[in-house]
Amino acid sequence: MRLREFDVNLVTNAVSKLCMDANYNIPKDVLDSLKSSLSKEESPVAKDILNQIIENDILASDEKVPMCQDTGLMVVFLEIGRDVHLNGDIYEAIQQGVREGYNKGYLRKSMVNNPFDRVNTGDNTPCIIHTKLVEGDKVKLILAPKGGGSENMSTVVMMKPSDGLKGCKEFILNFIEKAGGNPCPPIVVGIGFGGNLEKSALLAKEALLRDISDVNEDPELAKLEDEFLADINKLGIGPMGLGGRTTALAVKIKMHPCHIAQLPLAININCHAARHKEVIL
Repeated sequence: MRLREFDVNLVTNAVSKLCMDANYNIPKDVLDSLKSSLSKEESPVAKDILNQIIENDILASDEKVPMCQDTGLMVVFLEIGRDVHLNGDIYEAIQQGVREGYNKGYLRKSMVNNPFDRVNTGDNTPCIIHTKLVEGDKVKLILAPKGGGSENMSTVVMMKPSDGLKGCKEFILNFIEKAGGNPCPPIVVGIGFGGNLEKSALLAKEALLRDISDVNEDPELAKLEDEFLADINKLGIGPMGLGGRTTALAVKIKMHPCHIAQLPLAININCHAARHKEVIL
């Protein structure tokens, strides 16, 4: 089969636009979930905060300005079809797209060149790129700008197999309760079970890309997601940590086989600005 010749400059242009789109326009599923939560919320303070969040998101989209001052570390999920021949360095094309998007969109640059020197790189690169080879002749990009506050309230822990599901539940609920208002609730919680240390973290982050209103294909995981969501919202943390029934909008779980001596667990939290946009080229 003849390979499709692919100009990586297409990626640079697409990434530049998606950087702005992701920061200006809240996904419809997130906005709908916020509105639905508002209709169920009983706390006057929580209702007021939810109204402000919704108003902010609508204004950001209308005025083409960031919905949050933290425009995030850009995380890119890249899928390359096996029948694609890349004419150039696609990784550098993505980095250039981030540079251009953050400059053109007047988005805050949050990357530092060294965890200890803390000198800003000035263009929000380097971004984080996760790559998969897939069937077909297309290139797919999902961009997820990840805010520092919610990412700081995320974790990976190596549970013992004897802890089982009960132990994992207790750990997750305790962890989110201690996080309180720090990740800017209402939150979306991504959970990764299994794999190993780094795989569980990737599972949790990938889980956050799912539509808020979707139902897990695995009936057992779907049930578990509903249980976790109900239990988290019973914690009473509420919007921005000021009380109420709306602590989380959704819980999304991904699972992977693991070693007989391990039970990896990762929790990755999105704030209410649960941003991600995608394109297929």
